[in-house]
Amino acid sequence: MLATSLALAGCSDEWDDHYNGPLNADGNLWEAIKANPDLSNFASVVKAVGYDRALASSQMFTVFAPVNDNFSAERAQELISDYTSEKAKGVRDKENSTIKEFVQNHIALYNYSVASSSSDSIIMLNGKYKQLTASSFGGDPIEKGNQVYGNGVLYTLSKPASYVPNIFEGLKKVAGLDSVANFLYAYNVYKFDPSKSVAGDIVDGKTIYLDSVSTLQNEMLDNLGYLDAEDSTYWMLAPTNEVWNRLVPKYEKYFHFSNGVFSSDPHLRDSLTWTYARQCLIIGSVFNRSLNSRNTDVSFQDSAYATTASNPLYREAIYGDARERYCIFDKPFGPEGIFQGASRLACSNGVLLGQSNWRIKARETFMKNYYIEGERSTNIDSVDNQSTVYPLEVTKVSTDNVFYNQVHRHAFSTLAPSGTSSNPMVYFNLSDVLSNVPYDIYVITAPALAGDSLASDMQRLPTVFRARIAQCDKSGKISSNPSTWETLGSKYTTTADKVDTFLVAKDYKFDYCGYTQKATAQLIIDTRVSNTQIRGGKYNRYLRIDAIVLKPHEEE
Repeated sequence: MLATSLALAGCSDEWDDHYNGPLNADGNLWEAIKANPDLSNFASVVKAVGYDRALASSQMFTVFAPVNDNFSAERAQELISDYTSEKAKGVRDKENSTIKEFVQNHIALYNYSVASSSSDSIIMLNGKYKQLTASSFGGDPIEKGNQVYGNGVLYTLSKPASYVPNIFEGLKKVAGLDSVANFLYAYNVYKFDPSKSVAGDIVDGKTIYLDSVSTLQNEMLDNLGYLDAEDSTYWMLAPTNEVWNRLVPKYEKYFHFSNGVFSSDPHLRDSLTWTYARQCLIIGSVFNRSLNSRNTDVSFQDSAYATTASNPLYREAIYGDARERYCIFDKPFGPEGIFQGASRLACSNGVLLGQSNWRIKARETFMKNYYIEGERSTNIDSVDNQSTVYPLEVTKVSTDNVFYNQVHRHAFSTLAPSGTSSNPMVYFNLSDVLSNVPYDIYVITAPALAGDSLASDMQRLPTVFRARIAQCDKSGKISSNPSTWETLGSKYTTTADKVDTFLVAKDYKFDYCGYTQKATAQLIIDTRVSNTQIRGGKYNRYLRIDAIVLKPHEEE
């Protein structure tokens, strides 16, 4: 307020050219609007929603009021009726369409004036950015401008200002996108923001706020992208209701959790299924145009990186392999591209695309290859303490070793016997699998030379191993009884001096999902070498485990 007063006090000759009519320091904006018969319809809406009090206060505003010629009394009454109806339904003023899309779309905080050659971008009360010139406001013509009053500036418009929704708002306005809109809007939460609130006295050790401000937060937008932010530029590819209704039931089968997850409250378990199936459908559907056009706009034509795509520098740590590319779509505008054929709505912060021909595959977004590193002790549930040296020895492959680039992440662990007459056994947790999805399961082994280029002939001998799976039951418990385990294969033989990849299961399905929760199965590996084979020098009992990889398939 002080800064505004100083600015008015120090006005120059140029300021005198800015406004039409005398400076009425005694009058306020509301008095000016109410006294103008050409603004009576606008005034009726402003008063009905309670903004007359704000425009009569000492706070500085700039108001852009449409004249009656193109804003009828009937239209004003429709807006008032909409306001009253939404109010009765409990819609907050911040989300009330009449306030947000009409009243706040015509009022800006602070006073703005323009000269004949100037142009300014101003922020309206609803957060929208509008371009203001001497002759237009947001592209709409100004009839009379720079009318200065004690608490701001008044402009009159020949018609109501255009309202352009942002992408988040657009989801509610485009026919056929109700399903995705309702899902995202369900996560709207207003939370008290002390940094934006006006603090008063402290009573009983607690601050009493004179003006409490709550801000809208949405955890889904935190993950996808801030589709309601007016200062960003996004593209969103939204599935139509038909796509939603077809894919959600399919995806729900992928997130079938055992009773061990939220065992005390099955509703929470069901809510995971409900949420993940819908969230994963749109997990790769939002694109930040600034990131995609970092170099030139051609980059977005070649490939579209969703906001959920990972930086190449971190893909190995996140996905298990730097070569994995999730939420990245090549030639998005091509004949088979994800954007091809989509309807298009230009929004205030980007573009909303409605897509009935959904080309984003689960394998390109959330249905990822699952890497279990042999050298990471956190992947191991336990070992057979009677036969296995524990913890497993971890070996890093030196950069000058011939196997350096062949061993995954340049390290492996060794499953070694604790004695001379028994086969060692290790249990690997499988915690990030989806249910009812066919997986190909691979075990990758490393040779002795990968850890020691001077390994002896005895150390370099191959070995034979067995792979079995123990799945959890409905209660979430994994059986420790070997008779209940499923044998995938019992005679996998490694090759001396070679990195081997064994397909131990094809199209294997898990009954229960462990997505972001807990292990729902274990892969049990043990060597299968007899004492006779040991004495004959054909095999040894040392299995060097590089990695276990599970590769899912998306069934049509």
